[in-house]
Amino acid sequence: AIWCLMMSLTPTRGCLLDLPWEDILVPHILCHLPLQQLLSLQRVSKSFQSLIQLYLANMRCFDSSQIGPAIPRAAFVNLLKDNEVLQQLALQNCSEWLTDRELLPVIGQNHHLHQIQLKGCAQLSRHALVAISLSCPNLRQLSLAHCEWVDSLSLRSLADHCKALEAVDLTACRQLKDEAICYLVQKCSRLKSLSLAVNANVGDVAVEETAKCCPELEHLDLTGCLRVKNDSIRVLAEYCPKLRSLKVKHCHNVAESSLSILRSRGVELDVEPPLQRALVLLQDVVGFAPFINLQI
Repeated sequence: AIWCLMMSLTPTRGCLLDLPWEDILVPHILCHLPLQQLLSLQRVSKSFQSLIQLYLANMRCFDSSQIGPAIPRAAFVNLLKDNEVLQQLALQNCSEWLTDRELLPVIGQNHHLHQIQLKGCAQLSRHALVAISLSCPNLRQLSLAHCEWVDSLSLRSLADHCKALEAVDLTACRQLKDEAICYLVQKCSRLKSLSLAVNANVGDVAVEETAKCCPELEHLDLTGCLRVKNDSIRVLAEYCPKLRSLKVKHCHNVAESSLSILRSRGVELDVEPPLQRALVLLQDVVGFAPFINLQI
């Protein structure tokens, strides 16, 4: 309905564009339109082009998925070249075109960012993470999943400068070892959500230090961390009373003896208790679940 309204009110009628741009059009009308439609709106007239440029310069949230992963890099640079007030930046899966050259200027001029999503951006380098740490002191959420360029030195820079972090996704950041994770959690004790999934180098040392340093921890993903064992899960249960979910699927050295403590507290686990798993397997084999007297 808003799109039809804007297209029906042409500049010659003098209705829409006579409204205050910064007080009405940008915060109350344009914000309800998909970004792709706003970019199309620029072609209506020079006045509309100026209006959209004003909107882009004052945009608080940019999500590349609204345009699509195939956005030309020149278009990305042009969209954000005048913006210095971004608070959320989502560029997940832009690996085909996003490099340091495009990202660093955006990071460097936006010091109010508190949420950054870079999942799968494989062509960036450690310099991107260093730039984020130096330019975004109020950063609270950061996803670096499947960014294998993240190393211990760049993560230390993040920990030193972004101590307000509450959620960090380091899934499949395969260069990271226990030492780097320990440094991060020691500096960023406000963490509520942390993913260390699919990292064969992460073990008990990192998990225990996370538990002891981050009492506010609510979500921890250790999927596929083969070096994690029962002892660190017990420490997690002892030091993290606010833990709500724990993922330990494919952690073959984690047994029910440690998980039962968390299970009894209502923590959501991604593995079933042994009896339940056995029933599911039996049902798959014989086609029905047998009756079992659980009071025996």
